[in-house]
Amino acid sequence: MMNTSAVAKLLGVSPSTIQRWVKQANLQMERTELGHYQFSEESIEILKDIKEQLNKGVLLQDLKVKGRKPRKAIIPAVKPDISMDKLMKRMEDFENRLNRKADEVVSYQILQHRREIEDLQNEVARLKEVITSMEEAAAQQEQVTKEENQPSLAPVSSLRKFKKRNMISSFFGF
Repeated sequence: MMNTSAVAKLLGVSPSTIQRWVKQANLQMERTELGHYQFSEESIEILKDIKEQLNKGVLLQDLKVKGRKPRKAIIPAVKPDISMDKLMKRMEDFENRLNRKADEVVSYQILQHRREIEDLQNEVARLKEVITSMEEAAAQQEQVTKEENQPSLAPVSSLRKFKKRNMISSFFGF
């Protein structure tokens, strides 16, 4: 019988590696009173085989250990249960109601968006009318300003004639 450290030295690996192999390969090892592994010649041969497999590239979880059968999971057959059928029907019912509710919510949201779009279009049309009327008023104001700024020739010329007459009459005393 050998302990973990002695087997580790024999195989050229660390004691923690030996412990990991024992746990991973699910080997049944004898233990001392303190819980340390005790390795027999047979278990040392198994560990040597494990080391060879790992050196060949076999993954730790895919190791084939001599004398150990691979574990297979067996799933027991489930008998169909009436309550399970009821539960499945209730779930389908719930999903159908949920889908209907979601459709209703989406329809409501679409209608709400349509109303909002129509309101925005009406507001844009109203603003266009306001802008057009403001442009027309500005054009009229500009026309009025141009007319006011143009010198009126007729009144000035009649004023000049009047001034000339006054001057001439003042000279000659008319």
